[in-house]
Amino acid sequence: MTAALPLPGDPLLVVEGLSRHFRLSRNSLLGHRPTVKAVDDVSFAIGKGEVLGIVGESGCGKSSVAKAILNIHPPQSGSVRLNDTDLTKLTAAAWRLMRRKIQYVFQDPLNALDPRRTVLEQVIEPLTIHGLGARQDRADKARRILDAVGLGPIHDAKFPHELSGGQQQRVVLARALVLEPDIILCDEPISALDVSIQAQVVKLLQKLRLELGLTILFISHDLSIVRFLCDRVAVMYLGKIVELADTRTLFDDPQHPYTKALISAIPIPSPGARRDRILLEGEPPSPVNVPGGCRFNPRCGFSAPLCLQQEPALLATSDGHRVACHLAHGEIA
Repeated sequence: MTAALPLPGDPLLVVEGLSRHFRLSRNSLLGHRPTVKAVDDVSFAIGKGEVLGIVGESGCGKSSVAKAILNIHPPQSGSVRLNDTDLTKLTAAAWRLMRRKIQYVFQDPLNALDPRRTVLEQVIEPLTIHGLGARQDRADKARRILDAVGLGPIHDAKFPHELSGGQQQRVVLARALVLEPDIILCDEPISALDVSIQAQVVKLLQKLRLELGLTILFISHDLSIVRFLCDRVAVMYLGKIVELADTRTLFDDPQHPYTKALISAIPIPSPGARRDRILLEGEPPSPVNVPGGCRFNPRCGFSAPLCLQQEPALLATSDGHRVACHLAHGEIA
Protein backbone atom coordinates (compact mmCIF):
# COMPACT_ATOMS: atom_id res chain seq x y z
CA MET A 1 0.00 0.00 0.00
CA THR A 2 1.39 3.40 -0.97
CA ALA A 3 1.43 6.16 1.63
CA ALA A 4 -0.48 9.40 1.26
CA LEU A 5 1.60 12.46 0.45
CA PRO A 6 2.31 14.33 3.70
CA LEU A 7 1.00 17.87 4.11
CA PRO A 8 2.40 20.79 6.14
CA GLY A 9 -0.67 20.79 8.42
CA ASP A 10 -3.29 18.30 9.45
CA PRO A 11 -5.01 16.85 6.37
CA LEU A 12 -8.77 17.06 6.03
CA LEU A 13 -9.19 14.07 3.71
CA VAL A 14 -6.77 11.13 3.61
CA VAL A 15 -7.10 8.38 1.01
CA GLU A 16 -4.84 5.35 1.49
CA GLY A 17 -4.52 2.28 -0.69
CA LEU A 18 -7.93 2.86 -2.31
CA SER A 19 -8.96 0.21 -4.84
CA ARG A 20 -12.14 -0.24 -6.82
CA HIS A 21 -12.35 -3.08 -9.34
CA PHE A 22 -15.35 -3.98 -11.50
CA ARG A 23 -16.21 -7.50 -12.64
CA LEU A 24 -17.51 -7.62 -16.20
CA SER A 25 -19.93 -10.11 -17.64
CA ARG A 26 -18.60 -13.37 -19.12
CA ASN A 27 -17.82 -13.53 -22.82
CA SER A 28 -19.26 -17.04 -22.88
CA LEU A 29 -21.14 -19.40 -20.56
CA LEU A 30 -17.94 -21.06 -19.32
CA GLY A 31 -15.61 -18.10 -19.76
CA HIS A 32 -14.03 -16.19 -16.88
CA ARG A 33 -15.30 -12.79 -15.78
CA PRO A 34 -12.67 -10.16 -16.61
CA THR A 35 -11.88 -7.48 -14.03
CA VAL A 36 -11.42 -3.76 -14.69
CA LYS A 37 -8.98 -2.19 -12.21
CA ALA A 38 -10.54 1.28 -12.33
CA VAL A 39 -8.79 2.43 -9.12
CA ASP A 40 -5.77 0.45 -7.97
CA ASP A 41 -3.99 1.30 -4.70
CA VAL A 42 -4.44 5.08 -4.86
CA SER A 43 -3.26 7.30 -2.00
CA PHE A 44 -3.30 11.06 -1.44
CA ALA A 45 -4.24 13.66 1.15
CA ILE A 46 -5.95 17.04 0.94
CA GLY A 47 -5.36 19.81 3.45
CA LYS A 48 -8.11 22.11 4.71
CA GLY A 49 -8.66 24.96 2.26
CA GLU A 50 -6.63 23.25 -0.46
CA VAL A 51 -7.61 22.48 -4.05
CA LEU A 52 -6.17 19.19 -5.31
CA GLY A 53 -6.51 18.42 -9.00
CA ILE A 54 -6.67 14.94 -10.51
CA VAL A 55 -5.88 14.79 -14.23
CA GLY A 56 -5.45 12.13 -16.89
CA GLU A 57 -6.95 10.75 -20.09
CA SER A 58 -10.53 9.51 -20.25
CA GLY A 59 -10.86 6.12 -18.59
CA CYS A 60 -7.85 6.55 -16.29
CA GLY A 61 -10.00 6.27 -13.15
CA LYS A 62 -10.45 9.91 -12.12
CA SER A 63 -14.23 9.77 -11.66
CA SER A 64 -14.02 6.30 -10.12
CA VAL A 65 -11.82 7.74 -7.36
CA ALA A 66 -14.49 10.31 -6.48
CA LYS A 67 -17.29 7.73 -6.55
CA ALA A 68 -15.28 5.34 -4.37
CA ILE A 69 -14.66 8.14 -1.84
CA LEU A 70 -18.39 8.89 -1.76
CA ASN A 71 -19.29 5.19 -1.51
CA ILE A 72 -21.30 5.40 -4.73
CA HIS A 73 -19.08 2.52 -5.82
CA PRO A 74 -17.85 1.08 -2.49
CA PRO A 75 -14.11 0.33 -2.58
CA GLN A 76 -12.84 -3.25 -2.17
CA SER A 77 -9.85 -2.14 -0.11
CA GLY A 78 -8.16 0.89 1.37
CA SER A 79 -9.42 3.63 3.64
CA VAL A 80 -10.90 7.11 3.25
CA ARG A 81 -10.70 9.33 6.33
CA LEU A 82 -12.48 12.65 6.65
CA ASN A 83 -11.52 14.43 9.87
CA ASP A 84 -10.41 11.05 11.30
CA THR A 85 -13.70 9.33 10.42
CA ASP A 86 -13.15 6.27 8.21
CA LEU A 87 -15.82 6.61 5.53
CA THR A 88 -15.34 3.03 4.33
CA LYS A 89 -16.71 1.71 7.63
CA LEU A 90 -19.86 3.82 7.85
CA THR A 91 -23.35 2.32 7.89
CA ALA A 92 -26.02 3.58 5.49
CA ALA A 93 -27.53 5.70 8.28
CA ALA A 94 -24.15 7.19 9.16
CA TRP A 95 -23.49 7.96 5.48
CA ARG A 96 -26.75 9.94 5.33
CA LEU A 97 -25.38 12.28 8.00
CA MET A 98 -21.89 12.33 6.51
CA ARG A 99 -23.13 13.52 3.11
CA ARG A 100 -23.69 16.92 4.66
CA LYS A 101 -19.92 17.18 5.03
CA ILE A 102 -18.83 15.88 1.63
CA GLN A 103 -20.70 17.05 -1.44
CA TYR A 104 -20.47 16.05 -5.10
CA VAL A 105 -20.69 18.44 -8.07
CA PHE A 106 -21.75 16.58 -11.20
CA GLN A 107 -20.37 16.88 -14.72
CA ASP A 108 -23.67 17.65 -16.47
CA PRO A 109 -25.54 20.37 -14.54
CA LEU A 110 -28.86 20.00 -16.38
CA ASN A 111 -29.13 16.28 -15.60
CA ALA A 112 -28.20 16.99 -11.98
CA LEU A 113 -31.20 19.29 -11.50
CA ASP A 114 -34.88 18.45 -11.12
CA PRO A 115 -36.69 19.91 -14.17
CA ARG A 116 -39.91 20.31 -12.15
CA ARG A 117 -38.47 22.47 -9.37
CA THR A 118 -37.53 26.14 -9.41
CA VAL A 119 -34.03 27.37 -8.67
CA LEU A 120 -34.90 28.38 -5.11
CA GLU A 121 -36.67 25.07 -4.43
CA GLN A 122 -33.62 23.15 -5.70
CA VAL A 123 -31.32 24.90 -3.22
CA ILE A 124 -33.74 24.64 -0.30
CA GLU A 125 -34.19 20.90 -0.86
CA PRO A 126 -30.88 19.71 0.72
CA LEU A 127 -31.70 21.68 3.88
CA THR A 128 -35.15 20.09 3.99
CA ILE A 129 -33.76 16.57 3.48
CA HIS A 130 -31.36 17.01 6.39
CA GLY A 131 -33.90 18.82 8.58
CA LEU A 132 -31.81 21.95 8.98
CA GLY A 133 -33.50 25.15 10.15
CA ALA A 134 -37.07 26.39 10.03
CA ARG A 135 -38.85 26.86 6.71
CA GLN A 136 -38.20 30.60 6.42
CA ASP A 137 -34.60 30.19 7.60
CA ARG A 138 -34.01 27.63 4.84
CA ALA A 139 -35.32 30.04 2.21
CA ASP A 140 -33.18 32.88 3.54
CA LYS A 141 -30.05 30.72 3.58
CA ALA A 142 -30.75 29.44 0.06
CA ARG A 143 -31.05 33.03 -1.21
CA ARG A 144 -27.76 33.98 0.46
CA ILE A 145 -25.97 31.06 -1.21
CA LEU A 146 -27.53 31.85 -4.58
CA ASP A 147 -26.34 35.43 -4.22
CA ALA A 148 -22.84 34.16 -3.36
CA VAL A 149 -22.69 32.19 -6.63
CA GLY A 150 -23.92 35.17 -8.62
CA LEU A 151 -27.62 34.36 -9.03
CA GLY A 152 -29.92 37.13 -7.80
CA PRO A 153 -33.63 37.02 -6.85
CA ILE A 154 -34.62 37.28 -10.52
CA HIS A 155 -33.59 33.63 -10.92
CA ASP A 156 -35.43 32.24 -7.87
CA ALA A 157 -38.60 31.23 -9.72
CA LYS A 158 -36.93 30.00 -12.90
CA PHE A 159 -36.74 26.34 -13.94
CA PRO A 160 -33.49 24.68 -15.08
CA HIS A 161 -34.38 24.79 -18.79
CA GLU A 162 -34.73 28.57 -18.55
CA LEU A 163 -31.09 28.96 -17.45
CA SER A 164 -27.84 28.99 -19.39
CA GLY A 165 -25.32 26.18 -18.84
CA GLY A 166 -23.22 28.41 -16.58
CA GLN A 167 -26.26 29.39 -14.53
CA GLN A 168 -27.27 25.75 -14.18
CA GLN A 169 -23.81 24.89 -12.85
CA ARG A 170 -24.06 27.78 -10.38
CA VAL A 171 -27.30 26.27 -9.05
CA VAL A 172 -25.57 22.89 -8.70
CA LEU A 173 -22.76 24.60 -6.77
CA ALA A 174 -25.29 26.42 -4.57
CA ARG A 175 -26.99 23.09 -3.76
CA ALA A 176 -23.64 21.69 -2.67
CA LEU A 177 -22.58 24.74 -0.68
CA VAL A 178 -25.86 25.36 1.17
CA LEU A 179 -25.05 22.48 3.54
CA GLU A 180 -21.70 24.09 4.43
CA PRO A 181 -19.70 20.93 3.61
CA ASP A 182 -16.10 20.33 4.69
CA ILE A 183 -15.14 19.40 1.13
CA ILE A 184 -16.68 19.33 -2.34
CA LEU A 185 -15.74 16.84 -5.06
CA CYS A 186 -16.00 18.45 -8.51
CA ASP A 187 -16.13 15.79 -11.23
CA GLU A 188 -15.40 17.46 -14.59
CA PRO A 189 -17.76 20.30 -13.56
CA ILE A 190 -17.14 22.43 -16.64
CA SER A 191 -16.54 19.92 -19.45
CA ALA A 192 -20.17 20.18 -20.67
CA LEU A 193 -20.02 24.00 -20.87
CA ASP A 194 -18.96 26.40 -23.61
CA VAL A 195 -15.41 27.77 -23.28
CA SER A 196 -16.55 31.26 -22.28
CA ILE A 197 -18.84 29.79 -19.59
CA GLN A 198 -16.05 27.51 -18.36
CA ALA A 199 -13.94 30.54 -17.48
CA GLN A 200 -16.82 32.06 -15.50
CA VAL A 201 -17.37 28.90 -13.45
CA VAL A 202 -13.64 28.44 -12.74
CA LYS A 203 -13.32 32.04 -11.57
CA LEU A 204 -16.41 31.52 -9.41
CA LEU A 205 -14.83 28.44 -7.81
CA GLN A 206 -11.67 30.44 -7.13
CA LYS A 207 -13.72 33.27 -5.60
CA LEU A 208 -15.77 30.92 -3.39
CA ARG A 209 -12.66 29.01 -2.38
CA LEU A 210 -11.06 32.22 -1.08
CA GLU A 211 -14.21 33.66 0.51
CA LEU A 212 -15.54 30.47 2.12
CA GLY A 213 -12.28 28.58 2.70
CA LEU A 214 -13.49 25.70 0.53
CA THR A 215 -11.59 22.45 0.24
CA ILE A 216 -11.96 21.01 -3.25
CA LEU A 217 -11.05 17.82 -5.08
CA PHE A 218 -11.13 18.97 -8.71
CA ILE A 219 -11.24 16.29 -11.42
CA SER A 220 -10.50 17.42 -14.95
CA HIS A 221 -8.77 16.56 -18.20
CA ASP A 222 -8.01 20.24 -18.89
CA LEU A 223 -4.52 20.98 -17.60
CA SER A 224 -4.78 24.72 -18.28
CA ILE A 225 -7.71 25.04 -15.87
CA VAL A 226 -6.04 22.78 -13.30
CA ARG A 227 -2.91 24.94 -13.46
CA PHE A 228 -4.98 28.06 -12.70
CA LEU A 229 -7.17 26.64 -9.93
CA CYS A 230 -5.28 23.90 -8.08
CA ASP A 231 -2.59 24.00 -5.38
CA ARG A 232 -1.37 20.47 -6.12
CA VAL A 233 -1.95 18.01 -8.94
CA ALA A 234 -2.12 14.20 -9.10
CA VAL A 235 -1.66 12.60 -12.53
CA MET A 236 -3.46 9.29 -13.07
CA TYR A 237 -2.81 6.57 -15.64
CA LEU A 238 -4.69 3.28 -15.84
CA GLY A 239 -6.04 3.44 -12.29
CA LYS A 240 -2.81 4.60 -10.60
CA ILE A 241 -1.30 7.91 -9.59
CA VAL A 242 1.98 8.22 -11.48
CA GLU A 243 2.99 11.70 -10.30
CA LEU A 244 1.93 14.07 -7.52
CA ALA A 245 3.38 17.49 -6.76
CA ASP A 246 2.49 21.11 -6.13
CA THR A 247 1.18 22.76 -9.27
CA ARG A 248 4.18 24.95 -10.07
CA THR A 249 6.64 22.11 -9.60
CA LEU A 250 4.59 19.71 -11.71
CA PHE A 251 4.29 22.11 -14.65
CA ASP A 252 7.85 23.49 -14.42
CA ASP A 253 9.59 20.17 -13.74
CA PRO A 254 7.44 17.16 -14.73
CA GLN A 255 9.35 13.94 -14.12
CA HIS A 256 7.12 11.15 -15.38
CA PRO A 257 7.17 10.65 -19.19
CA TYR A 258 3.36 10.57 -19.25
CA THR A 259 3.11 13.91 -17.41
CA LYS A 260 5.65 15.42 -19.80
CA ALA A 261 3.56 14.30 -22.77
CA LEU A 262 0.35 15.75 -21.28
CA ILE A 263 1.97 19.12 -20.55
CA SER A 264 3.56 19.27 -24.00
CA ALA A 265 0.06 19.14 -25.51
CA ILE A 266 -1.19 22.29 -23.72
CA PRO A 267 -1.78 25.09 -26.26
CA ILE A 268 0.37 28.19 -25.79
CA PRO A 269 -1.78 31.38 -25.84
CA SER A 270 0.74 33.35 -27.87
CA PRO A 271 0.83 33.66 -31.69
CA GLY A 272 3.92 32.04 -33.13
CA ALA A 273 4.98 30.43 -29.86
CA ARG A 274 5.87 26.75 -30.12
CA ARG A 275 6.41 23.89 -27.68
CA ASP A 276 8.12 20.62 -28.50
CA ARG A 277 5.22 18.18 -28.62
CA ILE A 278 5.74 14.69 -27.21
CA LEU A 279 3.57 12.30 -29.18
CA LEU A 280 2.52 9.09 -27.45
CA GLU A 281 2.30 5.99 -29.60
CA GLY A 282 -0.91 3.98 -29.61
CA GLU A 283 -3.90 4.10 -27.31
CA PRO A 284 -3.93 3.47 -23.54
CA PRO A 285 -4.05 -0.30 -22.87
CA SER A 286 -7.32 -1.80 -21.76
CA PRO A 287 -7.82 -1.66 -17.96
CA VAL A 288 -8.95 -5.28 -18.29
CA ASN A 289 -5.48 -6.30 -19.51
CA VAL A 290 -3.09 -4.07 -17.61
CA PRO A 291 0.52 -4.42 -18.85
CA GLY A 292 3.02 -6.07 -16.53
CA GLY A 293 5.61 -3.91 -14.81
CA CYS A 294 5.10 -0.20 -15.40
CA ARG A 295 1.64 0.35 -16.88
CA PHE A 296 2.97 3.08 -19.15
CA ASN A 297 5.77 0.99 -20.67
CA PRO A 298 3.99 0.13 -23.99
CA ARG A 299 3.78 3.87 -24.83
CA CYS A 300 6.99 5.12 -23.19
CA GLY A 301 10.02 6.11 -25.25
CA PHE A 302 12.35 5.40 -22.31
CA SER A 303 11.11 1.88 -21.51
CA ALA A 304 13.82 -0.55 -20.34
CA PRO A 305 13.72 -4.25 -19.33
CA LEU A 306 13.14 -3.28 -15.67
CA CYS A 307 10.00 -1.34 -16.72
CA LEU A 308 8.50 -4.53 -18.15
CA GLN A 309 9.33 -6.59 -15.07
CA GLN A 310 8.66 -4.38 -12.03
CA GLU A 311 5.98 -1.82 -11.29
CA PRO A 312 7.57 1.39 -9.97
CA ALA A 313 6.45 2.69 -6.59
CA LEU A 314 5.23 6.24 -6.03
CA LEU A 315 8.33 7.59 -4.30
CA ALA A 316 9.62 11.03 -3.40
CA THR A 317 12.19 12.57 -5.74
CA SER A 318 12.22 15.88 -3.84
CA ASP A 319 10.28 17.55 -1.06
CA GLY A 320 6.58 17.16 -1.82
CA HIS A 321 7.14 15.60 -5.27
CA ARG A 322 6.39 11.93 -5.84
CA VAL A 323 6.80 9.96 -9.05
CA ALA A 324 6.20 6.34 -10.05
CA CYS A 325 8.97 5.91 -12.64
CA HIS A 326 12.18 3.83 -12.67
CA LEU A 327 13.88 6.49 -14.83
CA ALA A 328 13.01 9.31 -12.43
CA HIS A 329 14.24 7.18 -9.51
CA GLY A 330 17.61 6.67 -11.23
CA GLU A 331 17.11 2.91 -11.47
CA ILE A 332 17.73 2.84 -15.22
CA ALA A 333 20.20 4.81 -17.34
